[in-house]
Amino acid sequence: LPRGAEMYAAALVSRTTTTMSPDEIHNVGVELIAQLNGEMDAILRAEGLTRGTVAERVQEISRRPDQLYPNTDAGRDQILADLNAQTREIVAMMPRAFNTLAQAQLEIKRVPPFTEAGAPGGYYQRAALDGSRPGAHFINLRDTAEWPRFTLPTLNYHEGVPGHHWQISIQQESGSIPFIRSAMLGFSAFSEGWGLYAEQLADELGAYQNNRLGRLGYLQSATFRASRLVCDTGLHAKRWTREQAIQSMMQATGDLESSVTTEIERYCVQPGQACAYMIGRQAINRIRQQSTTTLGARFDLKAFHDTMLANGAVPLSVLERVLADWAAAQG
Repeated sequence: LPRGAEMYAAALVSRTTTTMSPDEIHNVGVELIAQLNGEMDAILRAEGLTRGTVAERVQEISRRPDQLYPNTDAGRDQILADLNAQTREIVAMMPRAFNTLAQAQLEIKRVPPFTEAGAPGGYYQRAALDGSRPGAHFINLRDTAEWPRFTLPTLNYHEGVPGHHWQISIQQESGSIPFIRSAMLGFSAFSEGWGLYAEQLADELGAYQNNRLGRLGYLQSATFRASRLVCDTGLHAKRWTREQAIQSMMQATGDLESSVTTEIERYCVQPGQACAYMIGRQAINRIRQQSTTTLGARFDLKAFHDTMLANGAVPLSVLERVLADWAAAQG
């Protein structure tokens, strides 16, 4: 488009709440894919899979009968039952990472069949402000082959607890911030960054301790978000074709072409939005490291998380200031 480069630069500022250039974002993605693929390779080798690319070996696991649910209503019901069981387990771990606990309940539901063809893999609907409706994590079950067992826990931690449901519920239940911040403002880089950070937090809490393939799913998910940085900037700044982007993501992640195609078409019409996730996670990790360096042995992870979520969604530059002030006040 005329002035497309300008428009894309503006979209990145809006979506990431940073001033990072397309090239900087692209390079972050490339470096992360290489790092994460190395970690995935180690798990695949431990599973006895040594031949082929990481993506090819992930696809091999994705096709294993023990990883597939039947593509029937009974198979879909089992996916929902397994997600609910995983949610109960992770909720029990939350007091180890937070003083303030979310009160709103979470339901896990199927994306309505009449919208599933063009809908993303999963999304979250916040709880009603008056408590009349719980939060809901919707999962797209158009084809159960898109959800091998090893990929499900990470999706759940992102959309539900300690991800979007946890973050948004605590924000809505805060009682100490203005309504515009508790219920109206949204910044993708913060909320989606938190969703990705939540996947990492589940790993740190030991959610995958006895589930090596579940941890592979976590690393694959992180690689997928890193690939988004590469593909979004590839399409809009480096003039990639739709097909180039699809191939790039498939090679990075080992995801099915059907689900990757839906993703790439989303980036075509929502420039910059897909960059919010990993840029946000990296910012939260950097801020946490800064706070740890400042406070040393006095760093309290629970208080760090409470402070971050109680303030509601904010631009990343504001988040950095808020938590620097918090760390300084601990002295």
